[in-house]
Amino acid sequence: MSGAAGGPPRAAPIVVIGGGIAGLAAAWELTGGERPDPGAPRVVLLEAGPRLGGPLDSAPIDGTVVDLGPDGFLGRRPEAAALCHEVGVGELLRPIGASGASLYSRGRLRALPTGLVLGVPTRWWPVARSGILGPLGSARLLRDALLPLPDRRGPLGDRALGPLVARRQGRAVVEALVDPLVGGIHAGSVADMSAAAVMPQLLAVPRRGGLMRALRRNTAAAAPAEPDAPAFWALVGGMRSLVGALEARLVERGVELRTGTPASALGRDGEEWALEIPGGRLAAQAVVLAVPAGAAGALLEPHDANAAVLERSIEYGSVSVVTMAFRDELGLPGGTGFLVPRHTRSPLATDRDPDLLITAGTFLDRKWPHLAEPGRTLVRVSAGRFGDRRAEEMGDDELVERVAGGLAVVLGTAARPTERMVTRWPNAFPQYKVGHLLRVNGIEAAVKRLPALAVAGAAYRGVGVPACIASGRAAARSVLEALGAGAGPP
Repeated sequence: MSGAAGGPPRAAPIVVIGGGIAGLAAAWELTGGERPDPGAPRVVLLEAGPRLGGPLDSAPIDGTVVDLGPDGFLGRRPEAAALCHEVGVGELLRPIGASGASLYSRGRLRALPTGLVLGVPTRWWPVARSGILGPLGSARLLRDALLPLPDRRGPLGDRALGPLVARRQGRAVVEALVDPLVGGIHAGSVADMSAAAVMPQLLAVPRRGGLMRALRRNTAAAAPAEPDAPAFWALVGGMRSLVGALEARLVERGVELRTGTPASALGRDGEEWALEIPGGRLAAQAVVLAVPAGAAGALLEPHDANAAVLERSIEYGSVSVVTMAFRDELGLPGGTGFLVPRHTRSPLATDRDPDLLITAGTFLDRKWPHLAEPGRTLVRVSAGRFGDRRAEEMGDDELVERVAGGLAVVLGTAARPTERMVTRWPNAFPQYKVGHLLRVNGIEAAVKRLPALAVAGAAYRGVGVPACIASGRAAARSVLEALGAGAGPP
């Protein structure tokens, strides 16, 4: 690219494709991170959609701003809280205000027992006392404490999470506890979910002996350094506060943020990358692909067909969210919300639609006290998961009616919302199926062979906000290293 008249040619920018939190974190790191680097390379960020942030978005309901996507993030991973402090919104952080949750089981809500590790029990009595498993399921779980079955498969690099737990603790544990918790996080099924990617501690359990005892021992050994630290944080003004602060700081650093600008192709032009964008081509000395796996695969296809195949093999689930405000008393149970196991029979069942549509609910103003207002309750309910497209096929009005009806069944209330808001997240949840980390290793190895290119985002090594931030910053460091950390000033 040419410079000003008589001046030296201006270096091509580093281009970040994708304006979700991973892409924004990559741009932040490329410009120096916590300490702005005046010698940092020029950065251009391209986002196909009309706004930045991806699922990190917020909107008002009944006069209160709530999150439409993730409503908080893990406090025991440092990346998200650290980024909040770096961009100047640390004072907006608020800790979670309640703990515990309920499960709709055997016709009513029951408090989740203590001693669960991602739904896997580590103690028998709290689970048996909860009534969630019933007598037969509780008896099968007891065997893990008294006469544990050995694992005859031997050491493997990965296993399906659900069958692994079912072998040791029984199918009822998987269907009633593990799938609602872990499957809910990923909007998928633990029947084919990768233990190595989602719960690697299961693969470290000895082949002989009880799973409960081994997990109890491992959990004690892995206790957090600051046990009193909040488990989760939220932001006043919603996660949009973080996105807005990042936008402002990046603009101050000279980053060019282009929304409504998809990259339709990625080629090479001599020593530079060449991106096809609306209106022409954009040269880049390095590229960070912070887009969903399918989009990354399409861009990588001309450069490494195997990487493209691996990217396209990562499937996605869709979720719809209905946020509702109530002025009537709901009689909520304790805790921050509830879970509904897969294939929970609906009292309103039809032959076409036998199961409850909803998968989970969050009591927003109890979970986050800064949202509370006297005389009002905010509830957010999710519907849809990988393989269940009912919510996607409904219009907003039908979806609200079905969700409100499901909520009434679970809570045992006839209260109707005074306001409601529908948010849809199509193909937003990557599925970490068995062998996922092998796919990711293959993608990363292939990309590393390409000059100054890296991938980032939820498709690879974690779906939470902290993991995505870590992914974006690591991708930025990777391309800077490939450029010799000296791409030159703008």
